[in-house]
Amino acid sequence: MTQMARWSFHGILAFVSLLVFLTHGVYASDGDADPIYKACVEQCEKTGCVGEKCFQHCKFSSDGKPVGGPWYLQEPLYLQWKQWDCRSDCQYHCMLVREEEREKLGGKPVKYHGKWPFHRAYGFQEPVSVALSALNLAIQFHGWVSFFILIYYKLQLTPSKKTYYEYTGLWHIYGILSMNSWFWSAVFHSRDVELTEKLDCSSAVALLGFSLILAILRAFSMRDEAARVMVSAPIIAFVTTHILYLNFYNLDYDLNMKVCVAMGVAQLLIWAVWAGVTNHPSRLKLWVAVVGGGLAILLEIYDFPPYQGFVDAHALWHATTIPLTYLWWSFVKDDAEFRTSSLLKKAR
Repeated sequence: MTQMARWSFHGILAFVSLLVFLTHGVYASDGDADPIYKACVEQCEKTGCVGEKCFQHCKFSSDGKPVGGPWYLQEPLYLQWKQWDCRSDCQYHCMLVREEEREKLGGKPVKYHGKWPFHRAYGFQEPVSVALSALNLAIQFHGWVSFFILIYYKLQLTPSKKTYYEYTGLWHIYGILSMNSWFWSAVFHSRDVELTEKLDCSSAVALLGFSLILAILRAFSMRDEAARVMVSAPIIAFVTTHILYLNFYNLDYDLNMKVCVAMGVAQLLIWAVWAGVTNHPSRLKLWVAVVGGGLAILLEIYDFPPYQGFVDAHALWHATTIPLTYLWWSFVKDDAEFRTSSLLKKAR
C-alpha cells in the first residue's frame, strides 16, 4: 500500500471513528414523557379537542364507532391520503401547544416520539424532507437513465450485443434499489406510521447492503462469478435476516442505525482506499463523492430542531445528497467508458 493509501485509510478511519462515537445517544426523546403533554393527549382522546380546535374523527358514539361513519366515507377518495386518526391529531396539536408554552418560558424544542416538532403542510408531516426525497429520486432516475443510454447506445457493444463493462448489471440493480429507497423515504416523511417506517428502513438497509457488495466487487475488480457469489452471499444473508428482524420481530431503531452506519462506514473506507491507490482517470470525482458523503453524515450527527418548524439537519442531509448523487453517477459513467475503452484496446 502506498503512502497516500495509508494516509487515506488512517485518516478516514479516524474520521469515521469520531462519527460513530458522536452518534451514540443522539436520538434520545423526552417530549412525549412530559406529564403536561401526556395529560393533553389523554384529554384530547376523550373530548376530541385541544383548546378550541376539535377533530371530527375523535368523536365516537356509544358503541365506539366514529360519528358519521368510517373516515374513508367522510372525505373524497383523492383526499384520503392526508387523513390523520384521532391519536395522531391529538399528539400533533398537543405538541404544538406544549412547544408554544415552552418557547414562552425560554425553553428549547424537544423531540416527541423520536422526532422534532415539525409543522404539517398540505397533509405532509415533513414537507421539506418529502420534497428533497422526491428530488433525490429524480436525480437517481436521471443518473440511471443516462447510464443506460451511455452503455447501450453510445458505447460499443460486443458481437453478441452485450456490454463490455463488467459491472453493468450491478449498477442497474443499484439504480433500482436507490430509486426504491428514495420513494419510500418520501412516503415515510409524508406520514410516519409503523408500515411506512418499516418500508423506509428496509429499503435503506437493502440499498446499503447492496452498495457494500458493489464497492467490494468494483474495488477488488472481481469479475469471476464464483468470487462474486462468495462475497455477496454472506452480506445478502445478513441483510435479509436484519430486514426480517425489523419487520416481524422488533422494529429497533437504534439497532438499525448501528447496522446502517456499519455498512456505510465499510463502503466509505473501501472507496476511499481504492481512490488512493488506483490510477482511475476519474478518481477525483470519487474522492469528492466519498469525502462529501462523509462530511454530510455530520448533518445527521449535528441534530438540531427544525427552523421555523420545517428545515432540520436531516432535511439538509437530503439536500446535500442531491449534488453528490449527480457526481456519483457521473463517476459511474466515466468508469464504464474507461473500462470499455481498456477492454477494446486489449481486444485489438
